[in-house]
Amino acid sequence: MKKAVKLSLFMLLAFSLVLAACGNNSSNTAATTGGDSEGTAATSDIKIAMVTDTGGVNDKSFNQTSWEALQALEKEQGVTVKYLQSKSEADYQPNLNQFVKDGYNLTWGIGFALESALGEIAKQNPDSNFAIIDAAVDAPNVESVLFSENEGAFLVGVVAGKMTKTNKIGFVGGMDSPTIKKFEVGFKAGIEAANPDAQFTAVYASGFDKPDEGKSAAATLYNDGADIVFQAAGGTGTGVFNEALDRKNQGQEVWVIGVDKDQSIEFGTEITLTSMIKRVDVAIKTVSQQVIDGTFKGGTITTLGLKDDGVGIADTSNVNVPQEVLDEVQSYKEKIVNGEIKVPAE
Repeated sequence: MKKAVKLSLFMLLAFSLVLAACGNNSSNTAATTGGDSEGTAATSDIKIAMVTDTGGVNDKSFNQTSWEALQALEKEQGVTVKYLQSKSEADYQPNLNQFVKDGYNLTWGIGFALESALGEIAKQNPDSNFAIIDAAVDAPNVESVLFSENEGAFLVGVVAGKMTKTNKIGFVGGMDSPTIKKFEVGFKAGIEAANPDAQFTAVYASGFDKPDEGKSAAATLYNDGADIVFQAAGGTGTGVFNEALDRKNQGQEVWVIGVDKDQSIEFGTEITLTSMIKRVDVAIKTVSQQVIDGTFKGGTITTLGLKDDGVGIADTSNVNVPQEVLDEVQSYKEKIVNGEIKVPAE
């Protein structure tokens, strides 16, 4: 195993994402293929693919962010990009293997659920390159990217602790797993730091593709008096937003904290208090660029946290969060970065 690195992805991004001349950007539900039409980069021979977890490519969360990052690379670099969507765990290995058979230069596994399947396929195909988000696969042909979700979750926990009016705050996780647990634990720690009197309740769904379960979980939390719910649930989180919107339309003052990307863009600032950002897009583009440049570093594990700008809060947070609260968030961020505060992860 090569030495784990911290800053390499972001440093490399600054120097390696070179915009070329113009090419093509055509897409469908499965793939986007580089070309030479007006408006994008010249065609490349590089092919990069990704396999989603069961949350699907339109999860409004990290699968979607990953696919958007590959589409941006297609437009900028002219590479061929494609995805396969997994409907169940049984699809993981066949989907990964399909891209190996089709000669793709890099295949991404999006999410910790693909760890075992990607590890096995990588072992069987040592001459193929792989990368994975949210899991560490010990193989010389795999780059693994992890995030300090607990640190970003701490910051939105501070927001929730300062802004709750009922002193009851909830969390909905897509699945009870070590990765999602980091969101929960960090969020709870942020709440406790900002408002020790607030009550916290966590509810877990059975998967990341269960919006009905997300809606039901949110209803339970709101019925119990919570006025702010943080969801880290992929497609299941859509149900949390839907429940909150239903209540908002009935005059109830409730909020959702989004995850992975700025979810106010999708669901609106009238219901999205803030979002915890997880820069999966930067990781996807940077490692993919290594393949384009011929500098792919298999066998590495990179963990991105607050000090790397790998996690944080949405730029639009000031729409609903008062400046004095944002100033306090910034103060906590600085203390985490300089080591004064160590955010728990489990």
